[in-house]
Amino acid sequence: MSYLRQMGRNMGKMVGALLLLALVAGCSATYRNHGYLPPKEDVDLIEVGKDTRETVSASIGKPGTSGLLAGSGYYYVRSRFKYYLYNAPQEIDREVLAITFTENGVVENIERFGLEDGRIVVLERRVTDSNIKGVGFLRQLFGSIGRIDVAEQIRGN
Repeated sequence: MSYLRQMGRNMGKMVGALLLLALVAGCSATYRNHGYLPPKEDVDLIEVGKDTRETVSASIGKPGTSGLLAGSGYYYVRSRFKYYLYNAPQEIDREVLAITFTENGVVENIERFGLEDGRIVVLERRVTDSNIKGVGFLRQLFGSIGRIDVAEQIRGN
């Protein structure tokens, strides 16, 4: 009986250690990469003033994003996010490679930007501004009760 009891205690300790290990492993941060950024060696092969839109696409691939205007440029974006437990994901690194072209489609400029160069830009705002400041809807509704002049309403008809 003593042998079985000791074996049970050892198993309990082992299960407890495994649960503790799983708990610690579950609390570690995970990292995810989003987007595509061509290798620096491939970008260095692109010659400003010589390569065209087609040769850039053939050598480093088409970008996920291009400029709004036809012929404005290619934008390659890569971001790295940190996910930790229930917290919102945090962007810890971002690189943007911008390749702009002339009207003829020849490479005009190659620029790199990082997270420190970025700023928050509101692309779309879905808030309707009220013309009346400081007065809520219910206050407007209930404030109009009692201000209706019935005689004026009858004369108007």
